[in-house]
Amino acid sequence: MVFQKLTKGIMKIIIPEKPRENLDQTLRNTEPKIASILDKSLNNYDLNINEIKKLFETKNLNALIATADELRFRQTGNIVTYVVTRNINFTNVCIKRCGFCAFSREYKESEGYFIPISEIVTRAKEAQKLGATEICIQAGLAPKMKGNLYNEICLAVKKALPKLHIHAFSPEEVLYGSLRSKQNIYDYLSNLKDSGVDSLPGTSAEILVQKIRDKISPGRISVEKWKEVITTAHKLKIPTTSTIMFGHIESSLDRAIHLNLIKNIQIKTNGFTEFVPLNFIRSEAPMFTKKIIKMIPRSNKTDSIKMHSISRIVLGNHIPNLQVSWVKEGFEFAQTLLKCGVNDLGGTLINESISTSAGSKYGQLASPKILKKLARNSGKIPAERYTTYKLKKIFKDPEKDTLHPLDNLTSSTQKQLGSYFEMIKSSKFKYEFNANKNVS
Repeated sequence: MVFQKLTKGIMKIIIPEKPRENLDQTLRNTEPKIASILDKSLNNYDLNINEIKKLFETKNLNALIATADELRFRQTGNIVTYVVTRNINFTNVCIKRCGFCAFSREYKESEGYFIPISEIVTRAKEAQKLGATEICIQAGLAPKMKGNLYNEICLAVKKALPKLHIHAFSPEEVLYGSLRSKQNIYDYLSNLKDSGVDSLPGTSAEILVQKIRDKISPGRISVEKWKEVITTAHKLKIPTTSTIMFGHIESSLDRAIHLNLIKNIQIKTNGFTEFVPLNFIRSEAPMFTKKIIKMIPRSNKTDSIKMHSISRIVLGNHIPNLQVSWVKEGFEFAQTLLKCGVNDLGGTLINESISTSAGSKYGQLASPKILKKLARNSGKIPAERYTTYKLKKIFKDPEKDTLHPLDNLTSSTQKQLGSYFEMIKSSKFKYEFNANKNVS
């Protein structure tokens, strides 16, 4: 059963420790149409768009959670993974004005910054020294950007750190780079791979329904172009993640269409490593603060439980790894979602700018010690993984844990690694449109 407890005026959702034990009884107590859909998933059959939509519309959280947890157990066992990574968002200057984005700045704004390649390499070296196996590079689309900038970044990082995994450049960035370099997407991605890109983030997806994109981010990469970049990357054996941004203006049908599209791509290419639901942080987003568009009610914990549980139910047969964003959901609720089909806690991040700029209050760094604790508190076994989900180390016995370099960071050493709010106020990397050789 799922219990709702009112404590000091705040509704808390309490999920039982072992919903799998009561799965059969839970389904017997579920309305027949929903029980039938869940039973279909439990028997490894794919759901259609209408069935997925019905799951989003049901009020029966018990059945969704129990089914998702059972499928998680079958598909990934009791291991909960994380990756030691550092985010490097090298510029916030962007030609696009997406309604959901609080991170980007126009090139004339005082808070625009641009980190040069030499500094990107320095930060990558710091990350590897701190135990990172991956760096994640994403940024705004700076005007007049050099067509080969992304290649140059990768070549410089790989020259200095040949074993560090470069997880970089969203489909939006790939499309922009291909246009700036006057190459087709296949050739551009092929060159990026030769330059050192190891995998792509499947961000800039938001909701893969064009009418929704036209409202929240007119001029952003189209659904068809997003699909082209992703499937071309998979064709070139460049793995990618996949995402959804929920809780803004989308309907249950829009969510269902998105999940179905992701599922169908994976069936054809098998190139997705994971799926990540991203809860829309609205407090600083332009389309919320400026009331540009009428939005659905703020996504609450019940909605987030639905999103993660249904993602496992729909996609788990094809994409076994379901990640929770602790930056979006917070540590406490991320732990709760480990009982709703989630098997991955994402990355340590070290520097997180995009959600932080949008108003997220959960910080920029999660140490391995914290992530292990979340997994264990949920009755799972923590493990450090590589980007592609190959396990690096399983931590079965907490008494044998040793401190990771990130566990030893003090508040002063964390400050030395920088933050988004320091970056936008600093003059050190201030963006200069006419003088910046990286983008002119």
